[in-house]
Amino acid sequence: MTAPEPAMLRHLLFVLNPVSGDISKTDLEDTIAAYCQQRGRTAHFHHTSGQDDLAQLQARLLRHAYDAVFAAGGDGTVNLVAQALLGTPLPLGILPLGSGNGLSKDLGIPQDIDEALPLIWQHRLRTIDTLRVGGHFAAHLADLGFNALVVERFDKGDTRGPGAYVRIATQEYIGYEPATYIIETDRETWQGKAFMLTIANANTFGSNVIINPNGQLDDGEFELCLIEPFPGAAAPSILYHLYTSAFDASNYTRRLRCRKARIQVPGETQVLVQVDGEPHRLPTPIAVDIQPGSLRVLVPVPAN
Repeated sequence: MTAPEPAMLRHLLFVLNPVSGDISKTDLEDTIAAYCQQRGRTAHFHHTSGQDDLAQLQARLLRHAYDAVFAAGGDGTVNLVAQALLGTPLPLGILPLGSGNGLSKDLGIPQDIDEALPLIWQHRLRTIDTLRVGGHFAAHLADLGFNALVVERFDKGDTRGPGAYVRIATQEYIGYEPATYIIETDRETWQGKAFMLTIANANTFGSNVIINPNGQLDDGEFELCLIEPFPGAAAPSILYHLYTSAFDASNYTRRLRCRKARIQVPGETQVLVQVDGEPHRLPTPIAVDIQPGSLRVLVPVPAN
């Protein structure tokens, strides 16, 4: 849902992750400050440390008044800032600097930092839904199965970028055993094996895989996107479908649309889940709920 054009946002807080992206944060701060000064805004900066970041950011927002908060980092920084703003009138802006930048892609925010910077002063306001996945906040996508395993391996590795992800995925694919899932939603029940189960409030992974074509960020629903076990010969076709918005065309895929779900993995008391790019070991069953209209975001002004 697109809201009316907001009043000019003058006092802006930028939350920076010092280790995301390959751009100097000092240079970035100087650039942001200059942009803001030229257009009558005031820039304030907050650096994450990896220790109690959510509590520290929430405390700062209680002490100081801002008109908007920008996440300048990757998916983890976006998730952090979105949590701090959840249910408040303060809007979230995104300057994408990470490896994936999934939510910013689905919001149409340019991935080049110089092209994204005008969002500071030229934007529209949109209200979107968010998710709770096993008690964890999710602004974009979560999943169980193969991709969650790759994300965990990637997170523990020393190398970043698409090449590292592909290398890990290739290694893990050999010998990977799909799990059995029992899914109960407010509309239906499904049981079976799945290579991967994605909980999608959006469309696209940071890798540009379109896991949930036609999904909406603001429709009060989410989708459970399943890739069922497939023979090796079918892998190229499935990949093609995932990169061409044709997820539903495969014989090995299905989507369940719902407002809430309960996911069990028989025989397991804990299961690996990645939430907005961060791996977690969560107790089962995993409850998933939609939080309609819970987050306000700044998006680019549509081209005429």
